[in-house]
Amino acid sequence: MQQDVTYSPEMRDYIEDYWDIVIGVVATMAAFYLHKLHFSYLATMLSALAIIAFSVTVSEVAEILAERLGEPYGSFVLTFSAVVVEIILLFMILTSGGEGASKETLETVKSGIISAVIVDMNVLLGLAVFVGGLTYKEQEHNEDTSSTYTTILFVSSIALLVPSLLIYTPEGEKKLFYASTVISAMLFLYYAIIYIFQTRTHSHFFKSTVRSRLARLNKRKKIHTLEHHLDDYIFERLPNWANLLVIFVLIFMVGVMAEIFAHDSSYVFKDLGITAGLAGLIIAIISVSPELITAVKAAKNDQIQRVINIAMGASTVSILITVPILMALAYLNGTRFTLDFNALQIGALLLTVILAWKTTDNGETNYIEGVSHLMFFACFAVIASFY
Repeated sequence: MQQDVTYSPEMRDYIEDYWDIVIGVVATMAAFYLHKLHFSYLATMLSALAIIAFSVTVSEVAEILAERLGEPYGSFVLTFSAVVVEIILLFMILTSGGEGASKETLETVKSGIISAVIVDMNVLLGLAVFVGGLTYKEQEHNEDTSSTYTTILFVSSIALLVPSLLIYTPEGEKKLFYASTVISAMLFLYYAIIYIFQTRTHSHFFKSTVRSRLARLNKRKKIHTLEHHLDDYIFERLPNWANLLVIFVLIFMVGVMAEIFAHDSSYVFKDLGITAGLAGLIIAIISVSPELITAVKAAKNDQIQRVINIAMGASTVSILITVPILMALAYLNGTRFTLDFNALQIGALLLTVILAWKTTDNGETNYIEGVSHLMFFACFAVIASFY
């Protein structure tokens, strides 16, 4: 008598809930072992896998906190968790060569900063809008959200352009570091004002003006949006302080893996002849991948407002917080880090903001707008590969 072997619903739920933690732990142990044996290629791939897996767990725990806190605080938890991973990864790359940093390393880090915004605004936003557009034809969000964010991002992009222009002035190289420091301080101050705007005076700008059709359907059918098995997810049962502690521990693990990735990837990128632009793009994709998963899930659940908040909010924080913190960390580490981005980086950043403004300003999105963002990213990736 042949017995049919199938997974029980409980087993499927367990795998779905904890696959990222299992993969993260296994990949971490393997990356450590291979790093000690100097297998740089495998250590790079496995450390990157561990970073992605742990970051997925961070995003899931952050999403639980986000649901409890509501908007705009919920998106803050998600974006800040992802940006911390980005800062750790870029800082480890910056310091991977010991004291000081080579020109190639500095270019990779600068490319990583800009590429994080490019990936957030084109891959994350584009893919989520595309998936949501296929499912619901059109999705609505608060147009004040996108209008405010695109204004902030446009001004921030112009601010990053200032130090780059100084190199064309007499004794521009001498002024570059001081100009970069001033611009970093201005960006940080700008974000402090934006934070007040988002949380106190104009928080309604960042909340959805329409209710999810999926939520309305679920209410009519008298079922919950979340499946019942989520009650068994361990992080759902933990209090907020415990989940915050979990996030800190996971981010620490990401930091450990980032050190291995930074050390071994520098050899791998050089050996393969990967340009600084493409290396920065790869780093950005690794750091943004957990947000991407969260955004696509939100789009499928007709929560396009959350997608806009995550994509544009993360892009804003990537410039206004990542840049000042990286400059401060580099200075403390004895590395001269300046904001002289190249023409491709600034140009792509400005064009991305303009495209996002055009695709989201009317408060509605559809799948062709998602495809347009993905097409723009593909063009940028081709240029970055050869620039």
